[in-house]
Amino acid sequence: MAGELHVSLQQVEHYRFANEFGHGAPVLLTDEPPPLGEDSGPSPSQLLVAAAANCLCASLLFAFGKFKQDVAPLSAEASCVLGRNAQKRLRVESIAVTLKLGKPAATLAQVERVLASFEDYCTVTQSIRQGITVDVVVLDVDGSRLK
Repeated sequence: MAGELHVSLQQVEHYRFANEFGHGAPVLLTDEPPPLGEDSGPSPSQLLVAAAANCLCASLLFAFGKFKQDVAPLSAEASCVLGRNAQKRLRVESIAVTLKLGKPAATLAQVERVLASFEDYCTVTQSIRQGITVDVVVLDVDGSRLK
């Protein structure tokens, strides 16, 4: 699946952009929060956090699927810490993602094996980790912490 991905952006107004992904995908409007933008869509930082969480969800689903385990409905909560670097430029300092399985861990096979490896296959998170800390927690449907 190696290759090139392409996204087109077109300024709509001020800091609002139309993001086109092609292949019939809907256009996504993004915007910056005030005071720059009007917060009329997700910001680039929110997209980064969403991309990490989404990729982790997909990797976890795929890993459990290899063992014919259904963990639906899987959900995630993700956040980031914004801070200033030495040059006083705003940066994403860290990302935290909590994944919640839709089933109790006791009903699933190969949980330890899946949890030990699924992050390694997450393209986005592993790429982000080259420069930003990404902490991942996995809970089952009952809230028991598995990782």
